[in-house]
Amino acid sequence: MHRILFIFFLFLVADQAAVAQAKLTGRVVGVSDGDTFTMLLPGNRQVRIRLHGVDCPEKNQDFGARARAFTGDLTFGKTVSVLIKDRDRYGRTVGLVTLPSGKVLREELLKNGLAWHYRRYDKSPRFAALEARARAGKTGLWSMKKPVAPWEFRKRRRSAAPAPVSPLGKAGSGSVQALRCGALTASGTPCKRLVSGGGYCYQHG
Repeated sequence: MHRILFIFFLFLVADQAAVAQAKLTGRVVGVSDGDTFTMLLPGNRQVRIRLHGVDCPEKNQDFGARARAFTGDLTFGKTVSVLIKDRDRYGRTVGLVTLPSGKVLREELLKNGLAWHYRRYDKSPRFAALEARARAGKTGLWSMKKPVAPWEFRKRRRSAAPAPVSPLGKAGSGSVQALRCGALTASGTPCKRLVSGGGYCYQHG
């Protein structure tokens, strides 16, 4: 029994490794930002691709539009190949993208100072060195005095988002329940104005 389970485990690991190393080839039909685009596969199937190991500025960040335009110039309408590494929590396929020229997209972004090396997901010394070289040369976003990493930008944006507001209560209180007045109007139909706490509206209080 243990031997069967062990063999099953080996097959499972091998299958996962095969999936992780699978390749996709297709034409790029949309670019969301510097590190995310949509490619069209045979059979008119669309797949969203997220670059592995780099993080580009968000669209509303400094250099976000430039990173998007850079990726668009290199990929839009062209056929690229993607070596699949993973799938993220948003359902995007995460991978290494090779351009028609044979160059690697994330390398080009790093060289041109349009992406951070995403060390949380990639430990490659080569790509760390590419980022360091761009920093030293004040290339792209590194020309700014204090560039903000995209993950920090997203974190600040989430913390600054307003708390949800209930229809009749204070933000985030959740203590006020919106109800209908229910008192009969002159026409004999129930009043539908919203009230709180089971009372009546200003006309029928």
